[in-house]
Order: sequence, then structure tokens, then C-alpha cells
Amino acid sequence: MKAQALTAKSRQEALDALSASAEGGPVIDVLVIGGGVTGAGTALDSATRGLNTVVVDAQDWASGTSRWSTKLVHGGLRYLQMLDFKLVHEALTERGLLLTRIAPHLVKPMPFLIPLEHRIWQRAYYGAGVTLYDALANLMPGRRALPIHQHRSRKGLAKKFPDLKHDQAIGAVEYYDATVDDARLVATIVRTAVSYGAKAATRTQVVEILKDAAGRVSGAVLQDLETGNKITAKVNHVINCTGVWTDDVGTLAKTDGGLNVLASRAFTLSCPVSV
Repeated sequence: MKAQALTAKSRQEALDALSASAEGGPVIDVLVIGGGVTGAGTALDSATRGLNTVVVDAQDWASGTSRWSTKLVHGGLRYLQMLDFKLVHEALTERGLLLTRIAPHLVKPMPFLIPLEHRIWQRAYYGAGVTLYDALANLMPGRRALPIHQHRSRKGLAKKFPDLKHDQAIGAVEYYDATVDDARLVATIVRTAVSYGAKAATRTQVVEILKDAAGRVSGAVLQDLETGNKITAKVNHVINCTGVWTDDVGTLAKTDGGLNVLASRAFTLSCPVSV
């Protein structure tokens, strides 16, 4: 399989395919709205199943939710507290595949420290959690992708982070997850989808979703934001992968979809460490 570039030509081919579908050309089996990591992955999955697929984004790839994410590839350590072992194992397996096979050039190990204030119960509690985390990661086939966790003393913590105040912390638990160049990963997934036959267009916004007499989705009206031209496409299925804009697309389809998505603000502070 030869990797496909995302160019003005490939974008125009996607727009032409959308236009042709309403003029007697091949009907679009799946129109994916949203060019973040979820939309890109959905388009790749659809294209590899042999479906006529088009993925569009109103702006650029990974310009929305994926761009403003924490840039972490993690197994969901907090979900262990909810006893959702299946979810954590699945996420850890995907993390390992990204690190070792899928995108090792984009996904890199990232150490984390959990500072401890209480010498006995916190070290036992957090230590048990990350031990289970590591054990679930070990169930992935093949070599282990990341180092196992380690306990750090007060002196070890001070060596790692000499500028922190160490009058409270008596040590730390160090464990590993991963960080990702998210925009490049999304662009890579879109390129892979195009390599399998999908069409992809940025700066293309869905402004109306059409339905037949039975209320089933039958097409969409899209606007080329570069030229202002509107395109009517015949579509069998629309998949909404727009993150915090999910409700807006649901409004276009005149349905609430049963799901309300709200934006939230969070941040991750990472510090380079010389060991």
C-alpha cells in the first residue's frame, strides 16, 4: 500500500465525489463529519471494509478537540477505581500497539510521579493501583512497551524534581504512560484512510442533513468554505464525530441523538527531567 498525500488535488477529488453522488455517480456509503482522531479512525475503519467513504472537516485535521487534548495516550488508570478492568486492559493494549507497531515515531513514553504525603497507607494504596495497571499491560501479546512502576524515596523525589518543596512529600510512585504528537497522528490516520480508498476534504462544512419520506438520512448539503459553493451529496449513512459540536450536527438532522456533549477545561503540566 502506497501512502497518499493530502493535497489540493485529493481535496477536490473528495468534493467531486460528493457532487457526483447526486448526479448519478456512486452513492456515498458513509459520510464522516469531523476530522479529529475519532473521525479519522472511523473513516479508516469504513474504508477498510470496502465502503465508499468521505470524511470532511469544517476546518483542518485535528483542529478541534484533538488539537486541544492532553496529548496523552494512556490506559485509564483512574478507571481501575471503578473496577472497569476490561476497559483499562483494552486501552493499555492499544497504547502498547501505538508505542511498538502503529506509530512509535509519534507516541513516546512519559513518566509520571504521584507524590506521597503518608508513608504507609498511600504508598500501599497507590502502589497496589499501579501494580495492577502494570499487570493488565503485561497481558498484551509481545514485548512490554513501557517500564514497570517504581517507588521513589524522599531523596529520589528531590533528585528528580529539585525545585519542588519537599517538606510535605515523603516520596512518590513513578509510573509510565505515553504522550503523542496528536495532529501528526490524525493526519497519518487520514492519509492511511485515503490510501484505502476514502476521500478526504478539509474546509468543508455540513450545513444540512437530508432525509427521505420515511425520516431516514438520504443525503447532505455541504459548503466549500474556500469558494462558498454548496454541494448536495447522496449519502446512505452519516457518522457524527464532531466532539463538542455533536449537538450542532444533531440539530442539522433534527434530532437530539439522545446525547449531550459539553466542553470541559483541563490541563496537564509536564516537566523535562534530566536523570
